[in-house]
Amino acid sequence: MAECYVTGKKTLSGNKRSHALNATRRVWKSNLQTIRIKLEDGTVKKVKVSARALKKHNLERV
Repeated sequence: MAECYVTGKKTLSGNKRSHALNATRRVWKSNLQTIRIKLEDGTVKKVKVSARALKKHNLERV
């Protein structure tokens, strides 16, 4: 399962509830984007980052 490199967000699971309160399983997927970043030692790495972390954190992209 994919996980955000910065925040650790990953897919959540739970129940979908109808008006009659019937429960069926469903998932909430985080909005992950694959980007290339430069690490501290200068190497380039492909990572998955959530869209919110991409906006908020100042990642050095390549």
